[in-house]
Amino acid sequence: MRVLYSGYYDSLPSCRQGFNSPYPLMDIKDLLKNAQHLTDYEFEQKLNKLARDNYRYRNLDEKNRGLVFDILKKYRGYLRKGIGISYSTLQNESYRLYQNRLKLGLTEDDLKDIKEILSSFKR
Repeated sequence: MRVLYSGYYDSLPSCRQGFNSPYPLMDIKDLLKNAQHLTDYEFEQKLNKLARDNYRYRNLDEKNRGLVFDILKKYRGYLRKGIGISYSTLQNESYRLYQNRLKLGLTEDDLKDIKEILSSFKR
């Protein structure tokens, strides 16, 4: 963040936040570490910002991103405590997505990407 002459904070656009930037992108581990000190609204906003700005999530379309957020909303309590989601729970969610892949219109690549994203929230 930088301070403007008017005294307000201004953040650089996400396109300027790169690998060599002094404004690094937020990581999932940082979010989980600070989740206990955030309100529900702030946690939701940071999670949405993470999904919008992180390069891993850009290949998902809006519907698939919504699926990931729906799964993460179910386990928000664990995430807010900084615990993460257990391996068996992630396996069950991946299995449910695989069973309903035709109804949801998911391809194998979509399933692989969603599973990779969910596994980053693992304990």
